[in-house]
Amino acid sequence: MKGTAFAAFVCVLLVVAFAKPAEKQDEHKRVKDAKLSDEEHFEGKQHNVDYDHDAFLGEEEAKTFQNLSPEESRKRLGMIVDKIDEDKDGFVTEEELRKWIEHQQEQYFFEDAGTLWKSHNPDSDDQMTWEEYNSTTYSSLAEEELVKLPENERMDFAKMIRRDKARWASADENKDGILSREEFTAFLHPENFDRMRGIVVQETLEDVDKDGDGKISLEEYIGDMYRENNDGAEEPEWVKTEREQFAQFRDKNHDGFMDLEEVGEWILPTEYDHIEAEAKHLIFEADKDKDKKLTKKEIIDNYDLFVGSQATNYGESLQRHDEF
Repeated sequence: MKGTAFAAFVCVLLVVAFAKPAEKQDEHKRVKDAKLSDEEHFEGKQHNVDYDHDAFLGEEEAKTFQNLSPEESRKRLGMIVDKIDEDKDGFVTEEELRKWIEHQQEQYFFEDAGTLWKSHNPDSDDQMTWEEYNSTTYSSLAEEELVKLPENERMDFAKMIRRDKARWASADENKDGILSREEFTAFLHPENFDRMRGIVVQETLEDVDKDGDGKISLEEYIGDMYRENNDGAEEPEWVKTEREQFAQFRDKNHDGFMDLEEVGEWILPTEYDHIEAEAKHLIFEADKDKDKKLTKKEIIDNYDLFVGSQATNYGESLQRHDEF
C-alpha cells in the first residue's frame, strides 16, 4: 500500500468512524463474536428473519436470491432440503440442520481465505511468511514516507501492524513463523477457531476500552454501541436494556467494569453455541406437529423463515455441496 494510498485509507476509516448515525454504530468492522450473520437476530422483541436466512444459507449466497419469486424460492428450498436430509428418511433433524448450518459457515470463511491467500502469497506456494503478508499489506510504504504522515495516521498504521503481528503469532499453531493455508484462515477469521479465542477477546477489550485502563466501564460498553443524540432525545429502549444487561450479566463480579475474562464471556460465551441455538430456533418455529424434527412440507410452508425473498444461489450451492 503506497504512502498516499495508505493516508487516504486511514482518512476514510476516520471519516466512517465519525460519520456513524446516532443510533446503533457499526460494530462489524471488528472481530467481535461468532454470530452467524451481521444482522441482529432480535431488535428488542422484533424477530429479524434476515439473520435466519444468513445463518441457513451463508451471507454471500443469501444476497443472490433477493429477486426470486416465492415460487422459485420454494422450489429451490426443496432441493436444498433433500441435501440436508442425509439419511433420506423424509425428516430434517436438529443434528442434520446443525451440520448444514456449520457447513455453510465454514464454506464462506474458507472461500474468503482462499481469495486473500492468492493476493497475499505471490509465490503461490503452500505457506505464507510474515514478510509476504506484510509487503502486500503494509511495508511498501517506505519508512521515510511513514514519518511524514500526521501523527494520528502514523499511530493507526503502527497499531494495525502490531495487532496483525499478535494475531499472526496466535494463528501460527506450530510456532514456525510461517502460516499454512489453514493457519491463515484462523488469522483472518479467528472467531471460528477455539485456539484464537484469547486474541479475539484481547482485540475487543482494546477497541472498547477507550481510556486504556485494561477494563470496560458501563460508559465504554454503551458508547461502543450507541452514540448519544445532541438534541436531548430520550435514548432508545434497547440501550436501557443493555445497561441492565451490563449490571446483571456482563459485570459478573459487580465491580462496575468488565475485565478480560468477563469480556470473553460477553463476546464468545463458553456455554453458548450459536449454530446449535439457530438449529433449535428454526425447528421450534417451523415444527407444527412438535415432533422435534421437520418434514420437507414444514420447511417449505415456512420458506420465508428459511429463505423468503432472500435465499441463496441454490444452483451454486447444490453443485458445491454434492459431497456434503
